[in-house]
Amino acid sequence: MQGFGREVILGIGGGIAAYKACDLLRRLKECDFAVTVVPTPSSLNFVGTATWEALSGRAVTAKVFERVDEVRHISLAKLANFILIAPATADLIARIAAGRADDLLTNVVLASHAPVLVVPAMHPQMWNNAATVANVVTLRGRGYIVMDPAVGALTSGDVGQGRFPETAEILKVFQQLTNISLDLQGKKVLVTAGGTREPIDPVRFIGNNSSGKQGFACARAARDRGADVTLIAANTSLDDIPGVRMIAVETAEQMLEALTIEFPRTDLLVMSAAVADARAKTVSASKIKKDRYDAIELVENADLLQSMAPLKKSQVIIAFAAETSHDVLAAKAKMHSKGADILYLNDVSGGDIFNSENTHGEIFLVDSDSLKVSDTSKDTLAHRLLDQALLKLG
Repeated sequence: MQGFGREVILGIGGGIAAYKACDLLRRLKECDFAVTVVPTPSSLNFVGTATWEALSGRAVTAKVFERVDEVRHISLAKLANFILIAPATADLIARIAAGRADDLLTNVVLASHAPVLVVPAMHPQMWNNAATVANVVTLRGRGYIVMDPAVGALTSGDVGQGRFPETAEILKVFQQLTNISLDLQGKKVLVTAGGTREPIDPVRFIGNNSSGKQGFACARAARDRGADVTLIAANTSLDDIPGVRMIAVETAEQMLEALTIEFPRTDLLVMSAAVADARAKTVSASKIKKDRYDAIELVENADLLQSMAPLKKSQVIIAFAAETSHDVLAAKAKMHSKGADILYLNDVSGGDIFNSENTHGEIFLVDSDSLKVSDTSKDTLAHRLLDQALLKLG
């Protein structure tokens, strides 16, 4: 989802609290927001351009007349889905309230229609000054969300209201602004993704076409909704997901071992991996030559989902069925025989869906009517499946 509806401009005001915004930036990226930092020129006295570029992975400019060919104040304003200004000094608040445009950040604010969250940090006397109070009232009247500073010790040695709020508090307000629900907060979610590979010899294996994209989408969605997420990934080329605990496996037996350990401490299992049904009875230690490659004796792998049944207590299980036809009877039979609460059926005939960004199929529920899924992104499907799981979790 990164880069689609999740673009954040992080404005940095020229106060000592600028260094605390480094942790805020890290947490935003863990939540899969794409962040472009726009510091005021004075803020660079506290935290430099190199730090912001290293943390965000993006170019950083502070002045309107830098990278003029990009028309940065307009291109950034168009890019932004949300603007978060943290810290906001008394001067920066005053300039925004007055409609000034004397650096890149204030230009971007003027040119953007994105929702804005302002996080003030300053000395208590400056926060309580009549001018600042009036400026905050002005910004709130325009629809900006302006947090109140925290109370505590200040750099000056004084104590009062003016401290930069804790990162968790800022994120809580920011999540309200972005309308991203944390309805899975406190829940442990376990996801399997990818396709297992069963070795035949050192160069050959039994495998499948699963890319792992749907499982990774489910893991990201659960993380974004506040869950503690563990992802067991088999043979994918996808990047690790920040904020998600990753366990890499190759074979069905390795995945079963990881599931046996992780499942008992899980609230929700999303079993999206494509697990090989069989493996070679004997794995050759050396490459099998063509003239001897006439037959492979197979043995059946354990059914991973059924293997979890004796361990299931109050967990909710989401299963997947990839068929080469829309076989409703097979999907329902699989759901009931394997103890799944929710099952997603998709038709992968003709190579459809595998390695695609989109999917289509049907969601089956153990105790209510099924839900048709027309062509949609795998990210969207992930959230629809989690919505149904939440109903089961209560």
